[in-house]
Amino acid sequence: MAQPPPGKGGPEEGTPEYDWLYGSRGSARPDDATRMVPKQPRPSASPDETRVMPTQPRQDGPSSRPPGRGSGTAAPAPASKPTKPSKPPKPPRQRRRPRVGFGVVKLVLLAWLVFLVAVPIWAWSKIDKVDAVPDGDRPADQPGTNYLIVGSDKADDLTAEQQKALGTGPRGGTNTDTIIILHTGSGPDTRMSIPRDTLAEVPGHGEQMINAAFALGKAPLLVASVEKLTGIHIDHYVELGFGSVINTVDALGGIEICPKTDMKDEKARLDIEKGCQDVDGETALAYSRSRYVSALSDLDRVGRQGEVIGALGSKAKSPWTIINPLRYWRLTTASADAIRIDEEMGPVSLGRFAFAMTGDSRTCTMPNLPAPSDPNRLVADPDRSPAVFQAIIEDEQVAPALCTPTGRAKQ
Repeated sequence: MAQPPPGKGGPEEGTPEYDWLYGSRGSARPDDATRMVPKQPRPSASPDETRVMPTQPRQDGPSSRPPGRGSGTAAPAPASKPTKPSKPPKPPRQRRRPRVGFGVVKLVLLAWLVFLVAVPIWAWSKIDKVDAVPDGDRPADQPGTNYLIVGSDKADDLTAEQQKALGTGPRGGTNTDTIIILHTGSGPDTRMSIPRDTLAEVPGHGEQMINAAFALGKAPLLVASVEKLTGIHIDHYVELGFGSVINTVDALGGIEICPKTDMKDEKARLDIEKGCQDVDGETALAYSRSRYVSALSDLDRVGRQGEVIGALGSKAKSPWTIINPLRYWRLTTASADAIRIDEEMGPVSLGRFAFAMTGDSRTCTMPNLPAPSDPNRLVADPDRSPAVFQAIIEDEQVAPALCTPTGRAKQ
C-alpha cells in the first residue's frame, strides 16, 4: 500500500512523527535516527549558475567579515594575536681555552726543522776546500758519480792527548793509508779500495807506489794517478784525516767491530780480543790502521777499513741520529772539522756523498797480484781488474766473483 506523500494525509515534515528515511512508517522515530536537512527554497536561476552558500554566524565572537561598501558600521578591531611563550634564556657561552699544548708542539717542530737545516749549512762553511783538478788529458765524463776518498795520516785535527795516545804528530798529511773509489749511479753503490802499496804510473814521476802521488803532488796528482790506473773519471775528491774517524765514532757513541782473532799491534796501539764488541774512536782507528797482525798485511787492513766505514754508516743512519739534537750536532761538526773536499763540490753533492757512505753498498778491493819485481808490492790483476773498472765506468754492477774483501780470487 503506497504511502501518501508528505503534506497529503501523512505526517508533515518537521513533525516528530515524520521520518524521512522510513516515510510515515511508525508513529515515532528512534532518537538516533538520521534527520534530513530541510530543503532551502532556491531562487529562480539557471541550472548552471554558481550558488553561494549562506554563511553561519560565528558563535565565539563578533563576525570578522568586513563591512560592505557604504555601510556605516565601523569595522571591528582585529583580534590580537596570542603571544608565544618566551624561550628560557640561554646559559652564558663559555669561552674556549686556547690550545696551548698544540701551539707549543708546532713551535718545537719548527725549531727542530730549522736546526736540522741550519747545522749542515753552518758546518759547510767550516769545511776546507782544495784544488783537486789534475792537469793533462783525463777520461771523459761517465754515467753516475765517482768520489775519490782519501784517508791521510793528517793528525793536526787531533787533540794533544789523542796524538800522544796514538803515537803520532801533526805531520800535515803526507801519506795516504786509504784510497777508495765510491761509485753512485743507477744500481747499487760500490766502494772499491785501491791498496796503498799498488805500483802505478805517477804522471811525471814514473812507476811509484800509488800513495806516493799524494806526497809528490797532493790531491791533483793523486787524482791523475788513479784515473791513469783505472780509466775511471773522478768527479769529486774527499779527504779524511785521523780525527775524522775518532771524533765521528765518538760522536755516535761508539761502533761495533768483529775481529776474527785476537789482535795486538804495538805500532797501531791496538790490543783487543776476538769477537764482536763496541769500541770508541781511538780503538776503531787503531783497528783500521793495523797491518802487522795478519799474513796479507795491507790487504787485510783494507778489509778492516771497509768494516769500520760500514759500521759508521749503519750507526749514522739510525733514526736516533736525527731525533737526538746533541748527537746530530756532534756528528755534523766532527765530520766538518776533519774533512777536505774539492772546490767544485757543492752542498748537494756532499749530501749525496754522505748518504752513499751511510747506505748499503758493495765493498770490494781492486783485483791484485804480488808484483813480479817485489813481493811486498802489488799490481792490478791484468785478467780480473779490467772487468771491475769497466763495470764502474759503464755504471753497472760489479760481478760478485770479482768483488772480494782482499782483491784476491776466491778459492
